[in-house]
Amino acid sequence: MPYEVHPVNINKGEQFSEAFTAISPNQKIPAIVDHEAGIQLMESGAILLYLAEKTRRLLPADKQKYWETIQWLMWQKGGFGPTLGHALHYLKFNRGKSVYSEERHEKETHRLYGVLDRQLAGNRFIVGDEYTIADIASWPWVARHEFQTVNLDDYPNVLAWYLRIAERPAVKAGWSVPLPDPVPMPKSATA
Repeated sequence: MPYEVHPVNINKGEQFSEAFTAISPNQKIPAIVDHEAGIQLMESGAILLYLAEKTRRLLPADKQKYWETIQWLMWQKGGFGPTLGHALHYLKFNRGKSVYSEERHEKETHRLYGVLDRQLAGNRFIVGDEYTIADIASWPWVARHEFQTVNLDDYPNVLAWYLRIAERPAVKAGWSVPLPDPVPMPKSATA
């Protein structure tokens, strides 16, 4: 689908502008405006569901696989993403400020990587052989594994899945929006 990017510099507080707040009341990125349909949305999960429905792609037609995809999207939104975000906050940017928080989020991060690794055993993607919005929601968090004290060699199924997705042309293109940036590769994959 064609789209136009409007970067929001969160380091300069642009997410608090009146114009952006009108689109994203939570004042966080991402947000989209579909001028054709007259729809604007915030929150990546809602955006993924909307785009999947609009394009009739990235959500399986099979009812069981459809709901499994929704299940894993909710897993990412309710646990994987928030926990990895907290791990990033405490383990990368605020190390030493709260030992309890560091230990708690590091332990839960590794538990959740284990959940994902078990799910990917024998699967090309999170829900079988089909690339879905569950993969799209989860993959960027894994891209920051080193900041979360995770060595992907400890999770071989996650590593294989990560590399498979990293090679997708659309993922490479999307990763470099709005600024050119190569997809991060695990050290073990580049050695």
